[in-house]
Order: sequence, then C-alpha cells, then structure tokens
Amino acid sequence: MKWTTISKFLVASAAVMTLGACGNTGSNASSSSEEIVTDLTEETTITFWHAMNGAQETALQKMTDDFVKANPTIKVELQNQAQYSDLQAKINATLPSAGDLPTITQAYPGWLYNAAQDEMLVDLQPLINNDTIGWQDQEEIRTSLMDGAKIDDVQYGIPFNKSTEMLFYNKDMLEKYDVPVPTTLDELKEASKTIYEATNGEVVGAGFDSLNNYYTIGMENKGVEFDKETDLTSDESKELINYYAEGVKDGYFRIAGSDNYLSGPFANQKVAMFIGSIAGEGYVKKDTEGVFTYDVAPRPEKINLQQGTDLYMFSSATPEERTAAFLYMKFLSEPENQLYWATMTGYMPTIESVLESDDYKNSSETKVPRQLEGATKELFSIPVVENSDNAFNEMRTIMENILANTNQDTDQLISDSVPQLEDAWNQ
Repeated sequence: MKWTTISKFLVASAAVMTLGACGNTGSNASSSSEEIVTDLTEETTITFWHAMNGAQETALQKMTDDFVKANPTIKVELQNQAQYSDLQAKINATLPSAGDLPTITQAYPGWLYNAAQDEMLVDLQPLINNDTIGWQDQEEIRTSLMDGAKIDDVQYGIPFNKSTEMLFYNKDMLEKYDVPVPTTLDELKEASKTIYEATNGEVVGAGFDSLNNYYTIGMENKGVEFDKETDLTSDESKELINYYAEGVKDGYFRIAGSDNYLSGPFANQKVAMFIGSIAGEGYVKKDTEGVFTYDVAPRPEKINLQQGTDLYMFSSATPEERTAAFLYMKFLSEPENQLYWATMTGYMPTIESVLESDDYKNSSETKVPRQLEGATKELFSIPVVENSDNAFNEMRTIMENILANTNQDTDQLISDSVPQLEDAWNQ
C-alpha cells in the first residue's frame, strides 16, 4: 500500500484521535498522551535543522520538494546548520529556550540524552502505532537501526542518514603484491606487513579513520560493551590497543592524524587500505579516478557499528506540527526514497528490501552497495546513557595520545588514561 499524500492518511469520520501510550511508557509521559491530529486541514509549517551539504543537501531538498508537492497543506523549512559540531552546539544553546527549537532535528541520540530526561522530546511510538497516520503497511526500518535511535528504551528517533564502516583498499596494489583482501584483524595485520615490507616502507599497510570507533567496535567483538564499567586496563582492552600501537610503532599501520581522514593518503597511494565510513566513498571515488582502482569489502570484524544521525522531534511542537513532521519522517523512509537517498548520498538504506535489491546493489555510481549487506549482518550502537557521548569522544583523545607515543610503554599509557576516561563518564 503506497501512501504519498495526506489525503490517503485521513479518515473522514474522525478528525482527531486520542491515543494513549503504546508499547512503552517512557519518561516523556506528556507526549504519549497528546491528542494525535489525523486531519491537517490548514497549512502547517515545520522546521528541520540539519547538517547535510553538497550532494546530500541536494538529495534532501529534492525529497522534501516531493513531499510538499504530495502534501500541499504542509510546508517544510530546511535550515542548514553547516556541520555536525555547529548543529550540536546550536541545539545545546537553544534547549533552554524551548520556543526557539525547530520541529525536528538531525542528531546523534547521545546529544539529546538530557533533553529526553527533561521531557523535551516526543515519544514517536504512539504516532508509529496510530491506526490512521501510523506506519501500518509501510515497510519497517531495520530493528537494529530503530533500537539505536532509542533513549532509555523510548523510541524518540527515526533513523535517517545512517552509515557504518567498511574496508577501502587499493585493488591494483593488493593484486601487485599478491595480497588477499583481509577478512579478519589478523589477516589485516599480515597484509599490512607484506605491503609495507614489499614497498620498503614507502606504503603503510592500513589504518582506521575513527579511533573511538576502533576501540568500541573492537571491544564489542570481544564481548565487552563500552559503558561506565569499561576497564581500560583489562586484558581485552590492552590486547586491542596494543594491536594498533604495535603496528604504528613498526610502521605498517598509521592513524589519520593531521590528515583528519585516511582517504587523502589512500588516494596518494601512501596507504594501501583503510577502514572508514561508507559515507566517504564519494571522496575516494573522486580522488582515485584515473589513478588506480579502489574497491570495498566488509570491515574485518564480525560485529559492526551503526552510526550516523537520526531524526528527533521536540515536544514544543504543536499537535499539528507533530503530525506534519511525523508524516515527513515517514515519507523519507519509504522504499523509493530510501533507494534514492542511498544511491545519491552513500548512506545505507534503513530498510531491508532496498539493501537487498538489485537496483541498489547494481548501482554504477558506488561500490559499497554490493558489499553492504555482508558488512551489516550484525550491527550494534553505542549505549545512550548519561555522559556516554562525552566518554565516547574522550576515547578518541586517549587513543590518539597512545598511538602518538608508541616509543613509550603502551601499558603505562593505558593505565595513565584511566582517570581521563573516568572523568568523562562522571562529568
């Protein structure tokens, strides 16, 4: 059943429906007991704060225009906040003045933990479950992605521009040195050593773009969740950190450092492989075109991280704005829109049918789709608890310091970092 216009959501005999909380009883009790408007007879304007640029913003504008055309009583004001750091800063600065908040925003769930505690977010489950405007026959978003958009087990978010990590590699170089594409961390280490030695140290074998991702994904694969109880000095933690530190010390691994991302050194053939976000493939494609052939493969660990932002609605929105915003969020999640979004931006489709479709996998513009299903079989997300965002970011600083000082005792550096991580959790 295809729902593309507001009229298809309406029930003639009921203009307004009252719905109690469905599925869970989150902290935002007020939002779950609000009347849900099912008939928008007058023009309703919603605002959307985002940080999409370039091709991403073009695709977002196109989908928004399509939505407004199909729903003439709804207007959507897209307000670009330049980049994620600016968007987060603006949200934080505006939260004390609820009336100045947008209707919806892009955000990582960790940014909004305190807002959820203060009942400033709308629990979306009653809207999702609504018999008139709810999700109903539309294909559901992947469970792992939906779970990642929860705060305190309440469905405050709808997954939007989601990504994960994959292995990018110089296909020509691996073939030249007869190196198979790594499927495990042990294989990555051996492949990196082989290339480093074969090029007399001219080419670093591999590296990881995101150091906090490296740590949290690595620990998850060892059966240890990144949370307040994480012990940097545990055997699992030391083994993981030393794996990378030894490679940096011996030259076959490196970090992004001042380059920010390893796609630059990769394009310059100074790095043979790197693990980074699929959202960066466009840069890889552009920078390597006509120079060498790149390819992609699943990240060489079984469990992978789902990342990227979700869409959240503020409880300062009126009932009419909530309905309009929900319909917009739902529209962005329709299969045809997810196919367009994923193809144009490089983000992963949030629904299974698109991920598995030939239309997606056979895209001539990108190489990620053919491998993404295998790279996302088992996804997890960083737990959203108090100060988890601070601790996750602090883990990057800790890893940077350790890997920048491999001439020192790594185990001692790890021990010295314990108070730093504890402080981040206890802010």
